[in-house]
Amino acid sequence: MPSAQLTRTVRFSAAHRYYRPEWSEAENRKRFGACSNPHGHGHNYALEVCVQGEIDPLTGFSVDLGELDALLQREVVERLDHQHINHAVEAFRPGGLIPTCENIAAWLWPRIEQGLPQGARLVRLRLREDENLYVEYTGPSAER
Repeated sequence: MPSAQLTRTVRFSAAHRYYRPEWSEAENRKRFGACSNPHGHGHNYALEVCVQGEIDPLTGFSVDLGELDALLQREVVERLDHQHINHAVEAFRPGGLIPTCENIAAWLWPRIEQGLPQGARLVRLRLREDENLYVEYTGPSAER
């Protein structure tokens, strides 16, 4: 049966701060520049979610778009939109992961992958911080 890849984009606005509490303010500023400002800074993110599935001969769909949209609303938009990621997400609290695009994409992967409609496979996440910067993440199986 033929398969196709489908990409859905969701958007969210969020703030974050790059900061290691075990480093001095000077070291944080040296490593992270303005991204270590004490109150953080914000972005209008766009997350592109690429999934693959067999094309259903009855519907012509490779993925149930309604189910995918509900999943992305629940796991991405409701969790991150209009939040300060360092405060809203346990994994990114002080001493945890730094909320870079790389780490945010890796954090999102299992949440999206586990909730996909039956028969769908997560192929890639592309997280855009702005029009000039994005990260592509292809999941833990690609990390060899």
